[in-house]
Amino acid sequence: MISLKNINKSFKKTDVLKGISLEVAEGECVVLSGVSGSGKSTLLAIIASLMKASSGEIEVNNTNINKLNDIRLSDFRLNVIGFVPQTFHLFEMLNVRENILPSLLLLDLDAQELEKRVIESMQLAQIEHKSASVVSTLSGGEKQRCTIARALINNPKVLLFDEPTANLDKENTLKFIELLHTLKGKGKTILIATHDPLISELEFIDKIISIKDGSIE
Repeated sequence: MISLKNINKSFKKTDVLKGISLEVAEGECVVLSGVSGSGKSTLLAIIASLMKASSGEIEVNNTNINKLNDIRLSDFRLNVIGFVPQTFHLFEMLNVRENILPSLLLLDLDAQELEKRVIESMQLAQIEHKSASVVSTLSGGEKQRCTIARALINNPKVLLFDEPTANLDKENTLKFIELLHTLKGKGKTILIATHDPLISELEFIDKIISIKDGSIE
């Protein structure tokens, strides 16, 4: 499902990733563990095709994303990747539904199918009850679930979470873990960049990849 071979990333003269190679099978739930600044978020961004590696080979869902032009990269992100950033990037003055719907507008779907997908994604993310609520009135955990619903809307094969519990209290962290377990049960391939030991200790995590100073330990 995901294959990285000798991935390097440099910003100016700083080496952020150094020879990262890893394999993630379809349906696996994998933790990228490491302190802030270790390179976890950069690696997720490269897998999501939001950032290009300086060198190395990247294959996701049998697609070599190094060889895709900008238009095909957009299609790849639309159809394969669901990305949940640490900063939610929501429109604060719009409601939950209005934040989720635009992710579907690039697809040729009729109104009935659009509505069906919006409802299904909100139900899965457990945020349907806040559908009409303006985002600025939501709690941190509710904003995260709105962001997750947005990531789920196109039924992606791969889900990427960047520090998902960094800004959550204990109650919302447990709710996130429950949702994570549900997504794992649906066969999603999941990568989680985190330094939260609670996530790494979950019994349904298939493997933990420790990253330090841009390299796998």
